[in-house]
Amino acid sequence: MSHNSFGHLFRFTTWGESHGPSIGCVVDGAPPRIELNENDIQKFLDKRKPGQSKFTSPRKESDEIKILSGIIEEDGKKLTTGTPISLLIENTDQRSKDYSDIEEKFRPGHADYTYFSKYGIRDVRGGGRQSARETAMRVAAGAIARKILPKVEIKGALVQLGEHKINRENWDDSFIEKNAFWSPDPTTIEIWEKYIEDLIKNGDSCGAIIEIIAKNVPIGLGAPVYGKLDAEIANGIMSINAVKGVEIGNGFEAATIKGSENSDQMFMKGDQPSFETNNSGGILGGISSGQDIVVRFAIKPTSSIRSNQKTVNKSGKNTEISTKGRHDPCVGIRAVPVGEAMIACVLADHFLRDRAQNS
Repeated sequence: MSHNSFGHLFRFTTWGESHGPSIGCVVDGAPPRIELNENDIQKFLDKRKPGQSKFTSPRKESDEIKILSGIIEEDGKKLTTGTPISLLIENTDQRSKDYSDIEEKFRPGHADYTYFSKYGIRDVRGGGRQSARETAMRVAAGAIARKILPKVEIKGALVQLGEHKINRENWDDSFIEKNAFWSPDPTTIEIWEKYIEDLIKNGDSCGAIIEIIAKNVPIGLGAPVYGKLDAEIANGIMSINAVKGVEIGNGFEAATIKGSENSDQMFMKGDQPSFETNNSGGILGGISSGQDIVVRFAIKPTSSIRSNQKTVNKSGKNTEISTKGRHDPCVGIRAVPVGEAMIACVLADHFLRDRAQNS
């Protein structure tokens, strides 16, 4: 299986399976002499790990990160050496027996059928490489990417859970990390809690929409024609499990308004050009404009549900399936840190590429 790496100058390769002994990644391209220790990475992994609330998977993984290479200690500080940084997380709470009943069946909505059709083999234990367990290593790589961009602030939030949207007039950045849903709107919590509880009771699931905002992004990241920043952001976000749509700035809304409404008109603010609006989402012609980069993406409902569904087995016979095990009723809840990480990795990669060309 190829294509387990992402990025160009800042590049990471992930490895491991959901129910294997461990997962890990190798980050290549991080500049030397950047301060980096396990805590710098762990604080972001702690935001993604399962079992933190009744609204996510009850699987208990500490997701404790270990740095195996690429770091040297000097004057009491741990610094990157510029060589590949190898990272490891041990899996400690696998329950592979939960999947014994579906060994011969293809789970609807999952990649079971396509993996088996393409490779002739599939890992039944939690889906193996198709599992969202892999995203823990993206978060780890994203933590290193943020070190390359110390002035850039990247923050994500859940803006829609199923059919229930936030009220943007209530947006409160300080509230996002104070609730289990990553919601910026305090008025949504009671509604979302009841909605998720009903889904769990009925053995069903829902989707979500996540918004990521990157502030203080330098002007000039991205390159025409095939290295556009928005194209590579979309690529990174679409590579996350269960993502089915990405929009930047106005996104699909831009198709419903006039050019006079959508254009971000400009004016001089002191001695610097500025914009009246940010409908472009901080990217013009594939190049960052210096405005906030605004990205939204849609997560489909969790495919592993307890409700009976029609499917087929490996022998080509019709059957039914009910997925047991520990699954998120909405995978979008834990996807917020993953989306942040992928944005960080794309921006770090383009920052290094821009520095190489325009030093």
